[in-house]
Amino acid sequence: MYLATLVFLLALACLTSFGAAYYLFTTRFDSTLPNADALPANVSQALEADNYDYDLCPPVNPNDKYLAYLPHSGFHNQRIALENALTLSRLLNRTLIVLPARLGRKALRYADYDSLKSYVSLSGKEGLKHCSRIPSHVTIPPECSDYWEYTLLSWEWLVDLRDIKSQQPIIFRWNLSDAWIDDCLGVSRSDTFTLKDSSRYHYRFLDTVTDASPDSHKFQEDIYLPTLVDIPQRLLQMGTLFGSSRLRLLNDGNLALRRKVRTSMTIVNPVLLHVSDLVHDKLGGYYLGAHIRLGDGQFSVHGNENVREIWWRLVHETLGFSIEDTLSLESSFAATEVSPSPPFHSIQRPIQSQVVSPSMISPNIRCRAILHSLPHLTKLNVPLYISTDVKDPLQDPTLALFLRTFPCSFFFTDFAQEATILDQLVNNYDGLPLKPFTVPFVDAIIIGKASHVVGTPGSTFSRFVEDHLWPKYHGLPIKERG
Repeated sequence: MYLATLVFLLALACLTSFGAAYYLFTTRFDSTLPNADALPANVSQALEADNYDYDLCPPVNPNDKYLAYLPHSGFHNQRIALENALTLSRLLNRTLIVLPARLGRKALRYADYDSLKSYVSLSGKEGLKHCSRIPSHVTIPPECSDYWEYTLLSWEWLVDLRDIKSQQPIIFRWNLSDAWIDDCLGVSRSDTFTLKDSSRYHYRFLDTVTDASPDSHKFQEDIYLPTLVDIPQRLLQMGTLFGSSRLRLLNDGNLALRRKVRTSMTIVNPVLLHVSDLVHDKLGGYYLGAHIRLGDGQFSVHGNENVREIWWRLVHETLGFSIEDTLSLESSFAATEVSPSPPFHSIQRPIQSQVVSPSMISPNIRCRAILHSLPHLTKLNVPLYISTDVKDPLQDPTLALFLRTFPCSFFFTDFAQEATILDQLVNNYDGLPLKPFTVPFVDAIIIGKASHVVGTPGSTFSRFVEDHLWPKYHGLPIKERG
């Protein structure tokens, strides 16, 4: 009896010690966090929209069938994949399992199915929230080495999926471990049908069996949706779904469904909209917008030619300067010798809208340079808002041509006062400040509300603004691809 009591007390002491040690470990960097009640109402509401119980399993019907996929790359590639997944799950009558959006510099690169599945399952931040509370003078623990490089955010915090959810079931999954499927949905491996891709453009999905599309497309293998409808397994697991042309739809109803899904991807977060409205008004409501991506990969390699094309599209196409005058202006404003002929693309596209009149420009705008006084150059005094990934745009020689041409050029950093509310946004998931992750969305909204917008060739960010946001904010139907 005495021995049993002693063993019990020792076991209890061990458990108590372990619990205390775990508490001290996870709270060792605690500091005072902002009180949500003290924040402005719209900020508090926006934060509450992302207030989920991350460990809670959803209600499950044993007869439900599911569709899951593996997101990767930057936000706009994830958005395109979500659009395809929402469309596919509706057409296949399956509940879609949606992972949170991953934002930040450290994106999950595409890899073959097995590798990407492993990357995704290890990308959660469970048990690491103490990392967000480490003081600057403390050495960063190994488990926190990339904690600040990315964050996970609910799609519903960014876009309005209420209408979509009213017509098809969606499960928002926060636990990214492999065990979650079995533990929460009761789906075993034997009840899972997996489409394993070995390349970024492995599978394409067609809705019409008689569709004989050209063989010139980039996908390796076609799958007809009717063949997937009758798959008996409860879970249909796919890899990548990125690609605007991944779904080849001919049925009018299916096309309408995809259009509705794509239209729902407009940014609706009230805080982000509020900041963009403040900047829009500060610019006088009439301005040009340009997205100039230079910072990585192909955009760095082709930076000079992309910048030249964007500049030409603004000056020649949008403002209506003739080819001869545009060449003359380029020669005058450029710091180095320029080509004597225009870039090919810039003279192939029609002018986006009517020519800007100086009378449309607000007289209350404070510009960073002296305005053009010659009558034929006054159109260049129109405000130009530039969204770019360049760290120091005022000192970057690649952007100097824009600053010399447009004396009223602005960047997001010029609107620090309007953006102060972003400093109060904190992600409930990992405790990280959201401002660094949300500025690109505010940028997109601001240039989407511009009177005219020009983007970087090949950029999904630019395509989202030009095809989706700009038409949406100007009362036009979105432009669809694929």
